[in-house]
Amino acid sequence: MKFNAFLYLCLGILCAFSASAQDMTDDEIKARIQPVGQVHVAGAKAESASSGPRSGADIYNKTCVACHSIGVLNAPKFQNAGDWSPRLEKGFDTVWQNAINGIGGMPPKGTCGDCSDDELKAAIEHMIEGI
Repeated sequence: MKFNAFLYLCLGILCAFSASAQDMTDDEIKARIQPVGQVHVAGAKAESASSGPRSGADIYNKTCVACHSIGVLNAPKFQNAGDWSPRLEKGFDTVWQNAINGIGGMPPKGTCGDCSDDELKAAIEHMIEGI
């Protein structure tokens, strides 16, 4: 008998919490799940906000070079026609969308989580320049 009372109490509490969660707006939910702090590494230089779009060369040299310079996980190498041609046969927009969404071993946006789609496009254009 005591178990049934306990079960009904738990069920009632669960229903009350469910009802209150459904009444929350999206903004209230976003506010509830925001990070409560930030990580600061002593001695690390804080990156300043970008003053505008970065060039394809800047993006390549900062984030793409690690894989595309030597072909890590079959990444097409920098300005290597043999690597890029089969991909470009599918169209530049397909290559660009693959960079945005990720493909094979490459995660979405590669290692440039703060790159805009246009900056990724510029990086690809830089990597295929002259081939």
